[in-house]
Amino acid sequence: MTSAQRFFDLVQTLGPGFRERAAGSDRDGRFAAENYAALKEHRFFSAGVPVELGGGGASHRELCELLRQLSCFCSSTALALSMHTHLVALSVWRHRHGQPAEALLRKIAASELVLVSTGAGDWVDSVGRAERVEGGYRVNAVKRFCSGAPAGDLLVTSAPCDAEVLHFPVPIRSPGVTIRDDWDTLGMRATGSHSIELTDVFVPEAAVALKRARGEWHPFWNAVVTIAPPIYLAPYVGAAESIAELSRAAVKQKPLDALQILTLGELENQLTLLHLSWQSMVDISNDYDVAPSIDSANRMLVRKTLAANAALAVAAKAVELSGGSALFRSSGMERLFRDLQGAPFHPLPEKKQLLFSGRVAAGLSPVG
Repeated sequence: MTSAQRFFDLVQTLGPGFRERAAGSDRDGRFAAENYAALKEHRFFSAGVPVELGGGGASHRELCELLRQLSCFCSSTALALSMHTHLVALSVWRHRHGQPAEALLRKIAASELVLVSTGAGDWVDSVGRAERVEGGYRVNAVKRFCSGAPAGDLLVTSAPCDAEVLHFPVPIRSPGVTIRDDWDTLGMRATGSHSIELTDVFVPEAAVALKRARGEWHPFWNAVVTIAPPIYLAPYVGAAESIAELSRAAVKQKPLDALQILTLGELENQLTLLHLSWQSMVDISNDYDVAPSIDSANRMLVRKTLAANAALAVAAKAVELSGGSALFRSSGMERLFRDLQGAPFHPLPEKKQLLFSGRVAAGLSPVG
């Protein structure tokens, strides 16, 4: 048994319970806390930490596949876990390339520390305000889309300070940190992606991991965009597979007409496009054996757009194939259709990706 095989086995063991709870969590907009507790008990939050640092030793490729399989049972749980996992993966890449990340990885392995990201809402400019004070900074900000916030331990975030952006972690239970109860959305309702408000939160100078120019592309982003997207797209691949399978099963219960057969073919094409795009993203990350560059980031973002669009097309074709029955919550397809609508909003949305890629093709800085 490989070091990661036990996690794959556990997904199949825990998954049916996750599936049973998915509809209720979605209906109530309730964070998948019970699922998160099970994942923590079985050490999924340190699955990607190298064995020599106390973790499960799952490779980048294995982490992507784990999230895809988990999403077939509960897409919200898988997506929330992916937001933690992509931060772990980035830390593993940094550790393997001689950058300081060992201490954080050891902490994750020692206590199943749950990381919460604000990267999607911050991007290059970041939001909020950091002011210099004695010994560090005083930060005020509202960070949106903080998946897994109700169970989080450490907020991995940033804030602008004059012309710079500071990157730093903040313990979620620090004074001045408030989790807003505001995640009431169309889809992915059980991810607990609440906003987190920072009010006069003190960040010591020693906690600042990176300072960079605000609004400008930094090599840091090459690493993020080369490592993270296949991880946070993996749950959408699993959700698309699930809705496709439900639609196939529904229509095969009676004779198919010509239009349904045609639509079934269209569904298969879109699902194949999704798989090809996503697998190409996984290949670009190359199990951390990659030197991130603007080119690798650009290739990743192009494929992310193709994969997200294909995921939406799978959802649309699955509903078209099944007809009105897909709109009933009892079908399971209605929830998956809504969950899949989130795929385009992860960095970068298509129009921003087109500008990014166009600028790269023109020999310009990716952002400007």
